[in-house]
Amino acid sequence: MSINFKDYVANVQDFPEPGIIFRDISPLMEDGRAYAAATNAIVDYARAKNVEMVCGPEARGFIVGCPVAYKLGVGFAPARKKGKLPQPTVSVTYDLEYGQASLYMHKDAVKPGQRVLVVDDLMATGGTLAATIKLVEELGGIVVGTAFLIELTDLHGRDKIKGYDMFTLMQY
Repeated sequence: MSINFKDYVANVQDFPEPGIIFRDISPLMEDGRAYAAATNAIVDYARAKNVEMVCGPEARGFIVGCPVAYKLGVGFAPARKKGKLPQPTVSVTYDLEYGQASLYMHKDAVKPGQRVLVVDDLMATGGTLAATIKLVEELGGIVVGTAFLIELTDLHGRDKIKGYDMFTLMQY
């Protein structure tokens, strides 16, 4: 049985500000069958890439990436905000439409040569993804693919990550 994943996304008008349509994945996560199917679709993609580690940015990258890593039997490396990791870290600062943000990873989270899948819930402008990829590569990892539940195509995030394979379940 095929699942239309868009049936499990709530479109919230004017959030977080007027004129924005927020694509809320809460209904997908609340439905065990849909959440499992979405996870399994990403797992199938990752298996074909021989993924050895999954990495995701805080916080929704954890929601998508951890069950994928579990199903693959590989580790998960979080990319976190400042002050959230207790061991020595590497960091990257990137631009947002309203300022800057930084992500951090433990220096030993990814091993040199390790095949890494970077995951998140949503691909928008590509800034967070590009920063996460930069962290993985700084540690010597090889980003073999990226995966998302949703891609907002009108924001052209793919332009920031040319040369990286991308898998998305839904496009808006």
